[in-house]
Amino acid sequence: MTRPFRIGLTGSIGMGKSTTASMFADRGVPVWDADAAVHRLYAKGGAAVGPIARLCPDAVVDGAVDRARLKRWIAAEDGALGRLESTIHPLVAADRAEFLNRAARDGVRVVLLDIPLLFETGADTTVDATVVVSAPAEVQKARVLARPGMTEAHFQTILDRQMPDAEKRKRADYIVETLTLDDARAAVDRVLKEIENRDA
Repeated sequence: MTRPFRIGLTGSIGMGKSTTASMFADRGVPVWDADAAVHRLYAKGGAAVGPIARLCPDAVVDGAVDRARLKRWIAAEDGALGRLESTIHPLVAADRAEFLNRAARDGVRVVLLDIPLLFETGADTTVDATVVVSAPAEVQKARVLARPGMTEAHFQTILDRQMPDAEKRKRADYIVETLTLDDARAAVDRVLKEIENRDA
């Protein structure tokens, strides 16, 4: 059973990370999405429902985690976020490990781990190469503010929680510029070609 080459993908909000992850998937690279894993864990029957019900019974409605209620609890109670993270992170890690084990069993050579807080959580130490998705700041801002319900203040709050784009770029093994879809596709192809050559 061969361990697949692990690419860690990250990028700040509005940079085009989800679109770039889809480009890797289109080229046959299996993708594990950290946000999607959390959604699975929070859904009815998900592994996080029971533990969260013990932390905050009001946050579970009809057998699934209600994110709005969970956010209200985090905002209202000191230390709630830390307790939630210490509950959720091991479950997310187990979901990722199962994905990697399955990829190894299937003989997959390259996988992509889509992790929004790749550097912030230290997850970059668990991958073989890091890819940062990036775009000019004014393009990023225009994309995010075009989203329904988004305000400048909320955008700034999100940015404040994320490592600055310039710092991510410094730490990246590869950078995918997403000013146009063609630029991004060409960069994805270059990344995969370099990894294949490294692996050859």
